Amino acid sequence: MAQGIKRLGISVAALIAVAVISALTLSLLIDRGAMRQAVESQLRAATGLELAIDGPIEVAIFPRSYVTFKAVRLKSSEDGGGDTALSVDTLTATLRLLPLLLRRFEIADVVLFQPTIRVIRDADGGSNWTPFIKSLTRTMKPGLDEQVSFSEIRLQDGVLNYQDDANHTLENIGDIDLSLAWPSISRTFAAAGQFDWRGERIDGSISVGDFIQALAGDRSSLKLRLAGAPMKIAFDGAIANRSSLVLEGTLTADSASLRNALRWAGQEPPGAGGFGRFAMKARANLVGPSIALTNVNIELDKNVAEGVMTYTIASGHQGLQATLAAGTIDVTPYLSTIKLLTTGARDWNRQLFDLGAANPLDLDVRLSAAKVVFGSSTLGRTALSANLRGGTLALSVGEAQVYGGIVRGTLGVARSQNIANIKTQFQFNDVDLEACAADLLGVRNLSGRGNLSIALEASGSSPFGLAQSLDGSALLTGHDGAITGFNVEQLLKRLERRPLSGGGNFRNGKTPFDTLNVAVRFSDGVATADDVRIDGPTARVSMTGTASVPTREYNLKGVASLAKASGGAPGFDLPFIVEGPWDDPLIFPDPESLIRRSPASAPLLDAVKDRKTRDAVRSVLERITGGGRKAEPDAAVETPAAPGAPEPDAAPKAN
Repeated sequence: MAQGIKRLGISVAALIAVAVISALTLSLLIDRGAMRQAVESQLRAATGLELAIDGPIEVAIFPRSYVTFKAVRLKSSEDGGGDTALSVDTLTATLRLLPLLLRRFEIADVVLFQPTIRVIRDADGGSNWTPFIKSLTRTMKPGLDEQVSFSEIRLQDGVLNYQDDANHTLENIGDIDLSLAWPSISRTFAAAGQFDWRGERIDGSISVGDFIQALAGDRSSLKLRLAGAPMKIAFDGAIANRSSLVLEGTLTADSASLRNALRWAGQEPPGAGGFGRFAMKARANLVGPSIALTNVNIELDKNVAEGVMTYTIASGHQGLQATLAAGTIDVTPYLSTIKLLTTGARDWNRQLFDLGAANPLDLDVRLSAAKVVFGSSTLGRTALSANLRGGTLALSVGEAQVYGGIVRGTLGVARSQNIANIKTQFQFNDVDLEACAADLLGVRNLSGRGNLSIALEASGSSPFGLAQSLDGSALLTGHDGAITGFNVEQLLKRLERRPLSGGGNFRNGKTPFDTLNVAVRFSDGVATADDVRIDGPTARVSMTGTASVPTREYNLKGVASLAKASGGAPGFDLPFIVEGPWDDPLIFPDPESLIRRSPASAPLLDAVKDRKTRDAVRSVLERITGGGRKAEPDAAVETPAAPGAPEPDAAPKAN
């Protein structure tokens, strides 16, 4: 046994020695010039392209057989001139060992180190690679004798420069490390590897079912995969390229952050919220610069929709059209950064708008949804369209169920440098006034149902700037509701009996109304109330005055009236004043009117002719009646009259 192992070891060693001696002898006997010419000939025969070698050539036989060419360019056999479509720092062709022992030179694989690939697409759709593809197609045409092929071509540390003159596009892909399975027995072509694109490392693979047909422009199966940190994309279908590039198949894409993916693709998404988790699957049909997506199933930030989409690139500009239907859409993440008011809702936000997008994507989107959620508000069945072109947004709400009613209208947002120009028209029909007024106007003491029409324009670099320039009009009509926070009827009846009794606790309760009409004009941020009328079963209120939109304060005067008595006697009229912030205004009766109604105080006010003295007396009386401040509860009573004067609520004595 030991003797056999020993003899086997000696035999193996002898074979190795013989092989080494044979290789050394072969390296001395092989014609290196013929070896170089054979490699060049096989490369030309396999690709249809000629080598233009500008550098030295190295030939090695042992221990590894290869031919290395420095500073290589490929030139088309058609034009006969130099072409920089492909230049390679070092091209190494490794030879198969067994044929080499028989003095035949056959390439096993080819390595292109630091290749630079330059693709230029002209305005007519042609390319500097067109003659190369034609030569390759003729070379690989079936039926030709003595076809030469090799198993693999590897690209190491390569660079691809793409220039599209038609769409004014420049792309640079670096650090390319790809392995190409060159078609030999079968017609399948495959490539897989990695490359750097826009600062991200991308894994990619491509498989062509019939490489020869694909080169000729005929239909062939195609599988494509791209995977990186920004996004994953996969296509499985067919390709053809007769008059223009055509792709048909299933397209899938997903991303952990669509915002990051859009930025990687050169598009700055609006705002700072939303555009997170994204996934899409669709049937794709690409013809030239346009790709149509049908049977689209798309998910964004847990919002799911179905429909059709079309994406187009023309003259370097990108456009997206979409018609989508969804169940529930939550737009809160996209509106969360649009803060009109500062913390506490006491002042407008003065932070400047971010209007820096230079070349935005053109959008034309139509969306229908069973429910749309934004913040604490919810829209029912909604149909809307949005058009974004050249940085100008046009939003149209065909119909939306909101606040228990229907809303229709348009919103336009244009930009001029850092200034936003906004124009809007909306009609709210038969809505719940309590929810509508609270969300849109910041008024939280109104209930009932009604209609609201607004037509507004504003320009500014911040929400505060918009408030300062607000122009337009608003019309509110309501019915069968109430104004909470004070009871007009109770107040009027108390003051009718005892004018100087103070307001009492009239900031509680509510004032019911049958009809409500509010007409307001806006000019440079000042709202002027032309017609404010509240008609209730027992009281009526009318108001005029102004309200400052930038400071969010009222400055209104009005008259509250008790309804006429059944006998036809005139009702009690009380002028009043509304001042202070929108969310907590002061409402108090006009003190001079109360003084004149008091039999004890009216003669005193008339007797004081001097203006300074009259104002001083009025100031004292205002403090007595509670005017200009919040009245205390009914503990406030009328001040006793001067000696000899009649009782406040008694009829004056005859002279």
